[in-house]
Amino acid sequence: MSWKNLAAVTLAVSLLGGCSVVERLVYRIDINQGNYLEQKDIDTLRYGMNKEQVQYVLGSPMLVEPEYPNTWYYVYYHKPGHDPVQQKNLILKFNDQNQLVSLDGDYQRGPNFTSQIN
Repeated sequence: MSWKNLAAVTLAVSLLGGCSVVERLVYRIDINQGNYLEQKDIDTLRYGMNKEQVQYVLGSPMLVEPEYPNTWYYVYYHKPGHDPVQQKNLILKFNDQNQLVSLDGDYQRGPNFTSQIN
């Protein structure tokens, strides 16, 4: 192999390897969608709260299915410019008296969730 061929191969490999570096130099905006919730907001939820109280604490849910109006979905989607996508879900269920009875998803129940409200 001549030095010209070696130089050409080296140049080609370095240019192809540089594509990922060049892509990182291009600015990409962060995309945030849905309900941004913090754990401290979830900690304020209590078993037996009514829908109005929950909506006051967390805001309007992202999704309430017409067939299941007692199940509320809070979804947060975050896509940083060059990093992996993050998604967090919170699913709240109410009984027929509009009282909160269940909390599922990517957030932990607060320490006082099972205590009744006054």
